Amino acid sequence: MNFYSWNICNVSIWSLNGTLIDLGNDYRRHMSGGNLIISNLDRDQDAGIYQCTAFNVRGAILSRRASLQFAYLDNFKTQTVRSAVNVREGQGVVLLCGPPAYSGELTFAWIFNEYPYFVQQDSRRFISQETGSLYIAKVEPSDVGNYTCVVNNTVTREKVLSSPTPLVLRSDGVMGEYEPKIEVHFPDSVPAAKESVVKLECFALGNPVPEISWRRTSGVPFSSKVKMRNSNAVLEIPNFQQEDAGTYECMAENRRGKNAARGRISFHAKPHWLQTLTDTALSIQENLFWECKASGKPKPSYSWLKNELFSLPLSLQGRVQIENGALSIAALNLSDSGMYQCVAENKHGIIYSSAQLMVLASPPSFSKSPLRALLKARSGSEVTLECKPQASPPFVLFSVSALICCCASRRITLLSNGTLKIANVTKRDAATYTCVAKNQFGTASTTGRLLITEPTRITMRPTNMEIIVGESIVLPCQIACDPALDVSFSWAFNGQLIDFQRDGDHFERVGGTISGDLMIRNIQLNHGGKYVCVIDTDVESLSTSAILVVKGPPGPPDKVSVEEITDSTAQLSWTPGRDNGSPITGYIVQARTPFTVGWQAVDTVPEMINGNMLTATVVGLNAWVEYEFRVVARNNVGLGEPSPASAKTRTEDAIPDTAPTDVGGGGGTKSELVITWEPVPEELQNGEGFGYIIAFRPVGTVMWTRAVISTPGVARYVFRNDTIPPFSPFDVKVGAYNNRGEGPFSSIATVYSAEEALPAVPERVLGYEVVYWEDDTKPDTIGKVRISGNYTLANITGLTADTVYYLSVAAFNTAGPGPQSAPINTTTKKPPPDRPPLNIQWTMIGSTLTLHWDPVVAMETESKVTGYLVGSTLQHRYNDVNTILTTKTTVELSLSTSDNYLIQIKAMSEGGEGVGSEPIHIHKLSESAALFASCISFPFSTVDKA
Repeated sequence: MNFYSWNICNVSIWSLNGTLIDLGNDYRRHMSGGNLIISNLDRDQDAGIYQCTAFNVRGAILSRRASLQFAYLDNFKTQTVRSAVNVREGQGVVLLCGPPAYSGELTFAWIFNEYPYFVQQDSRRFISQETGSLYIAKVEPSDVGNYTCVVNNTVTREKVLSSPTPLVLRSDGVMGEYEPKIEVHFPDSVPAAKESVVKLECFALGNPVPEISWRRTSGVPFSSKVKMRNSNAVLEIPNFQQEDAGTYECMAENRRGKNAARGRISFHAKPHWLQTLTDTALSIQENLFWECKASGKPKPSYSWLKNELFSLPLSLQGRVQIENGALSIAALNLSDSGMYQCVAENKHGIIYSSAQLMVLASPPSFSKSPLRALLKARSGSEVTLECKPQASPPFVLFSVSALICCCASRRITLLSNGTLKIANVTKRDAATYTCVAKNQFGTASTTGRLLITEPTRITMRPTNMEIIVGESIVLPCQIACDPALDVSFSWAFNGQLIDFQRDGDHFERVGGTISGDLMIRNIQLNHGGKYVCVIDTDVESLSTSAILVVKGPPGPPDKVSVEEITDSTAQLSWTPGRDNGSPITGYIVQARTPFTVGWQAVDTVPEMINGNMLTATVVGLNAWVEYEFRVVARNNVGLGEPSPASAKTRTEDAIPDTAPTDVGGGGGTKSELVITWEPVPEELQNGEGFGYIIAFRPVGTVMWTRAVISTPGVARYVFRNDTIPPFSPFDVKVGAYNNRGEGPFSSIATVYSAEEALPAVPERVLGYEVVYWEDDTKPDTIGKVRISGNYTLANITGLTADTVYYLSVAAFNTAGPGPQSAPINTTTKKPPPDRPPLNIQWTMIGSTLTLHWDPVVAMETESKVTGYLVGSTLQHRYNDVNTILTTKTTVELSLSTSDNYLIQIKAMSEGGEGVGSEPIHIHKLSESAALFASCISFPFSTVDKA
């Protein structure tokens, strides 16, 4: 069972081809929720145009039309063999398909001799999808055979085959060359719908096989969307638009001549709404004007329907006029209420726009818009009392409860719409006012009391100020106002309302109900700008503003580059950063190499770089070292952030200018002279191919013995000779060289050759060696500390807490250590607690800061807490720390209100200092804020943590 249904309207009736469908006697059709359901579809009974009429108590409207069609494909009428087609070789031929009766879109193909060998289309063969015929421009011997037309219905997917048509070559000779003859061409006039796909066919017979080409007679080139298919036999224009309309020409050409066919494609479009109707409610006796507009080609015509069940047009009366899609009805009455439809139609389609007209007739009512029970107004202002009853038709009368004629004063105006205006109000205007509305259906009134208040005055305003980053300030905003008014304060910063919850770290409202002072803590550069205090009351809004200029250290310079570089200098340039409210007074240049720890200030020419200079020469650089440079600006506020680093640049190489240092030696084994030195750091080697030259001679002789070492990291040379007497003095010096040449030698040092054994005399003891270990059963777990000179005390660091250590001491000279002493043992202390003091609370009264914190309790594996160390540091002076040691968990500090401080607390124990708390920032206050701070306290949660 098959069925068809629409869901267009809920309460409805249906018609087919303009005739009402009688559902009572039709078992195949029934309604369900506005749907029309058709079972067992029948092509003869059910095909046609359907339309739904929806209605309710307000009226009725028509739906758009729906077309139901049935696709089918009949068989070919006869299956007898078709007559043979005789043709000469070289001649053109057309084989007709002659499709059977059908409905729906068809496609065509041809079988050559037997399935599945289909005719392949090319420049010589073409199958028209309009007629189904097969065209062969020039017959060749290979074309001889049987041809069967295959017809497909794309909707039903049915397929039928014709009887075969034999193609036979005649024996009376070959056809000579002839000019093209166009057998397939499109009509002289082709209507095309908007957004459709247009296909034009053109094919010609001829010998030689003609070539097909296309053009627009207007000369306008084809757009990129246009496609040529089947060897140019088909021109396809997808998404057809107005600009695609015009005359198209197909040209068929071979060497014997040419032929052409042309036709015009015209643009057509179904109606489309430009302006539609909207539901409208009007009072009785008012006038209605409705206009609908639609586009389309051809231009649509308009008609109007009202409450129509069967598409009957709106009847024209004296009050009703229809012109060019516009409907006007004068002096509306209740019978004009209903559902209206504007219909726009051309031959391509029909569209409907629907709306409801409600004609109102009701007594006045103030239920939705009564007068305010109490209206406050500032003395001297203008008051507007609006009388807005719901009434159809409206009629308004305005009066005062004291029955004084409101129109007696020039200050009082009663407008035609019922609005009462009182200019320059005074205390005498305070009264109870009543608005009375009346029409032919009834009367209603509303009453409100007018209260006149004194103007509000701003008694304290903020002033323009300059302030330094990190400081705090209070911007005043205070008023005097009538006690009957409700007052609220708000602040805007650079046009944006301040959110005190979101921005509570920096902004806070302080003061009482008549004070809207704004406190700004720890001011940053982005806090500079315009601040506006807005005072809102029941009757007016006032504002006052001030400009806050925030000065800070300069922003980072930019684009630092090395313009020129030598072995010891670099010419730099840069661009300035923001001065942040204070002119830049100077610059500092810093450098970094792979051999430095962080950035270091470097010497420049000029030595002092003023704020107007953007170039400088860095001097004193090491040769053959890769450098990065950056620039820091300063102003009267302080040093700014550094610039981004320059690109890495290497200085030129040079002869070494630094000699090895700490030349010495001695020791070793018998007949050895051991020479040692401190290697030259890589950053001072000045180039590639670096090495050392060692020179030595017995003391008192003239000739030097030289040796060369090419390894830069070596710091020891041993000369072996059996003739060297033990402990004999030698003059020794060490120099450096690289690929550029030899550099300077060190100063001459005296070095003794190796001695044989540790002498008993104490004068030959060079120092002592302390060895230590944790486990006396494992002597290989050992550490060592050497002390040169005649010292009898050594500090050992890096030990593990709460651990037993064993220690022993031995003397040493150049030949090595002597015998060790008997070992002793000792135990290290437990470590301090690894937790900082928590829950720190603070208050500040005047210049006295009081701190409280929770005690730190040591664990079993930690040393007991003996007290607390409280350190205070001036911000930006981290090396200047004042400390207080206390055994309590509270302390008082005396601080200057004009400085910024960092406070930190640590627990103390036998094992040393514990972990410090997070630093607490105490910001200096302005003079007004300092006075304010003397009478309030701030909890820890309102200040910054580092």
